[in-house]
Amino acid sequence: MNFFESITAQYQSYDTYLIILETVAVVFGLLSVYFSIRKNIWVYPTGIVSTGLYIYLMLHFGLLGDMLINVYYTVMSVYGWILWSNHADDHIHVVVKRASLKEWKVGVLLFVASLFFVGLIYYYKPAIDNGFSLANVQLGLYHLDWANYLDIFTTSLFLVGMYFMARRNIENWLFWIVADIICVPMMQYKGLSLTALQYLIFTVMAIIGYFEWQKTLNQSGANH
Repeated sequence: MNFFESITAQYQSYDTYLIILETVAVVFGLLSVYFSIRKNIWVYPTGIVSTGLYIYLMLHFGLLGDMLINVYYTVMSVYGWILWSNHADDHIHVVVKRASLKEWKVGVLLFVASLFFVGLIYYYKPAIDNGFSLANVQLGLYHLDWANYLDIFTTSLFLVGMYFMARRNIENWLFWIVADIICVPMMQYKGLSLTALQYLIFTVMAIIGYFEWQKTLNQSGANH
């Protein structure tokens, strides 16, 4: 069975509306990354459509970490939209920069806080699944598989990447690249083949984005 046949077989058991929602989320997610590469402010409205849909999809498939990061994405998209609007000379494109020491400190803090917070959510997941009741529930991380642990880790990487992107820091691409690569097998394992394919494409686009932003930084340095 080839890759496309496996996708077809996998999605036969899904409701049609879930397939449509995931497809729309993937398309708008790809558009968002494209606009990000172009340093175009449309990265945010297209991204909000994608993350809004993924909040529902990730909750449906039990990926709490990814659901939370998409909630964060949506909030940060509004924040980033405001920041980029204030730094866009033509109201569309922005000037990029490297992260300052202060921004790196914030990034590290966000990463550690995310690991703890998402880990705590998974710790209480048995109670959450039990209607938020502790009756006859054993709390802990015993129920996690490798994909759940990776979900906690990638959530933290994406959180920092989103923060750096909102701050127009080129380092955001490094976090996207690592997390996107990890998400390919994780999403395939969870039965979201279209999303796995999306993350594979994201990886390539993130690499392109890094070099495009690097080129802009080099040109900016040469002009000063």
